[in-house]
Amino acid sequence: MTKEAKTAITDNSGAKQVQNVPSASTAIPVNRTYKSTLFIMLFQDKNNLLELYNAVSGKHYTDPGILEINTLENAIYMTVKNDISFLIDGRLSLYEHQSTYNPNLPLRFLIYIAKLYSRMTRNANLYGTKVIHIPPPEFLIFYNGREELPDRTVLNLSDMYEKEDPHAGLELSAVMLNISGKHNQKLKDACRTLKEYALYTDKVRKYVEEMELADAVEQAIQECIAEGVLKDFLEKHRAEAKEMSIFEYDQEKHMRQEREEAWADGRLSIIIQMLNKGMSEEEIAHVAGASEEEIKKAKDLSS
Repeated sequence: MTKEAKTAITDNSGAKQVQNVPSASTAIPVNRTYKSTLFIMLFQDKNNLLELYNAVSGKHYTDPGILEINTLENAIYMTVKNDISFLIDGRLSLYEHQSTYNPNLPLRFLIYIAKLYSRMTRNANLYGTKVIHIPPPEFLIFYNGREELPDRTVLNLSDMYEKEDPHAGLELSAVMLNISGKHNQKLKDACRTLKEYALYTDKVRKYVEEMELADAVEQAIQECIAEGVLKDFLEKHRAEAKEMSIFEYDQEKHMRQEREEAWADGRLSIIIQMLNKGMSEEEIAHVAGASEEEIKKAKDLSS
């Protein structure tokens, strides 16, 4: 979905005013898969968000009131969303949480930051001679997926260009921090909420290998409360946390299955090409490492 923001934490860009909502005949399809996440719910709390910002920036602010947080309205009408964005230190910080690796995040950030700046300058004279000052942005991604990634990865918009161009006039760089397992332990030690969130999600991922998803989430919640991990939050929002965790894991599983299916389809296409070139089943098995079942399926598809 797309978000819209005032200056914003949890975002989903979209027009707030009624006149900006498309008519029924031209309405943007509603993204019904959008749902708030545990990460968003935790860091909507200004105290938790300030703790996270301090851990990332090395600052030591104590007053959550210095954070300027706005929420973009009408999220369900948007096509690009962002988890958290806020103003502090004269900087516009955009934070995103991901449980799957996504190389397209720089473009998503670009679309979203354009909407943010557009909203922030809606009453300014963009055609005048006076410079309109805007806060510089920073883009951070907190990753806690299954795929093994380094502590820190930089994703650049220029990596998405169809051809390399050192003179391209537009760049956007996002830093992805892996918070799974033992990664970025120093950062997590500096932000207790982030550390406990990572511990909770690690537990869910562990138990889901042993039992049904709902049971795995319940087991993780019970264990975390007993160990003092997100204890107050989970006791207060137990039902919501469980529902969100089930939804998030289902989404993660669905995306992983889609990638696996795409990989399998691509592999079958290669085997079909080999068959069309007259290669024998033995040659295909040797060159492509294809199984008898894969070769049979490719032959059925090509016949």
